[in-house]
Amino acid sequence: MANKKSNMIKIKLVKSLIGSSEKQRAVVRGLGLTKKDQIVEHAETATIMGMVNKVSHLLEVIK
Repeated sequence: MANKKSNMIKIKLVKSLIGSSEKQRAVVRGLGLTKKDQIVEHAETATIMGMVNKVSHLLEVIK
């Protein structure tokens, strides 16, 4: 179910983690992002969307 292309979202780190809290850094690392302008693809689940909402000011979501 989660492997369908329509349920996948691309997440891009658009801002640096400098000055962010340790909790925010942990969330970004949990999403698999390590460098600015890096893009990862995840299934659009409640867990992933909750993580994205926590650090939405650092990310850009591409459908």
